[in-house]
Amino acid sequence: MTTISPERIAQIEARRDELSAMMATGDLPGDRFVAVSKEYAELEPVAEAAGQVRRLRAEAESLRFMAEDGDDELRALAAEELHENRAALEQAERRLALALLPRDAADERAAMLEIRAGTGGDEAALFAGDLFRMYQRYAERQGWRVELHSASASEAGGFKEVVASVAGQGVFAKLKFESGVHRVQRVPVTEAGGRIHTSAATVAVLPEAEEVDVQIEDKDLRVDIYRSSGAGGQHVNTTDSAVRITHIPTGIVVIQQDERSQHKNRAKAMKVLRTRLYEAERERLQSERAGARRSMVGSGDRSERIRTYNFPQGRVTDHRINLTLHRLPEILEGELDELVGALSAEDEAERLASLDS
Repeated sequence: MTTISPERIAQIEARRDELSAMMATGDLPGDRFVAVSKEYAELEPVAEAAGQVRRLRAEAESLRFMAEDGDDELRALAAEELHENRAALEQAERRLALALLPRDAADERAAMLEIRAGTGGDEAALFAGDLFRMYQRYAERQGWRVELHSASASEAGGFKEVVASVAGQGVFAKLKFESGVHRVQRVPVTEAGGRIHTSAATVAVLPEAEEVDVQIEDKDLRVDIYRSSGAGGQHVNTTDSAVRITHIPTGIVVIQQDERSQHKNRAKAMKVLRTRLYEAERERLQSERAGARRSMVGSGDRSERIRTYNFPQGRVTDHRINLTLHRLPEILEGELDELVGALSAEDEAERLASLDS
């Protein structure tokens, strides 16, 4: 692990103290105070970690002096405390290194959750429905809000496709590793012979974009208005309210028909379009910065199989980190903390390792 220099630690603590003093004067204009407060809030935990490293290093120096120059009893005591100090210092330096890692600017954003049935026909659609309910229940446990944007239901149940936004604290940070192909192995209810079938669904988690993030020119859009079709209530097929927006430069197409109002459908479609354009730009920038290096927890490519849900064995296996949990019913009920925590820890370990490479 990269060792943080004493000079860097002093710089961090000095900047924290400078920001604190600036806020204490009460002389800052409103917008400047907000900016300083935000920087202070982000720097404070880093400065705390830096201060702990500095204190433990100073303590280690004192203990080494005692271990070398004290009497026998003092040397023995110092050696014991030095051993404890080394363990504490190693943990503190790791915490500081993690705190100094570049943060994903999108981590605190809301997310757009898109789930699509893959191979497997009706069984894949049922599995897509299971996954959507799993994320709904996880969101409830986190105190997040889920808003359905669009859904294409399957005749057998579940969804051919479902799109929803998830809002709350740290949504994208916790859900971003869910993107990819999820595979299920189970006996379908329609299978008389009891044979296990394998089906799949694709999950995409995209950080939601604000209007300031993505500027969309009207000339780049083709907007088609038409009558809604399919299941959806009494209002369907009664008004021309469905909206299809095509972003001409990229070819991205968004269709929205769940609302009665053409205006509401257009607003939702624009939100989805903006999010997809924002994610495309993020992926382009990340690719440029990272080059050919791929994250150990996966690239997030939606063609990549990331997880298997095996019903006969009651297990869930995440293939990116070789983690198997025999808690399938609980996981489908939204108990995802162990999986999310393991994926986040692996990502942190990989990023820390990259500092030394």
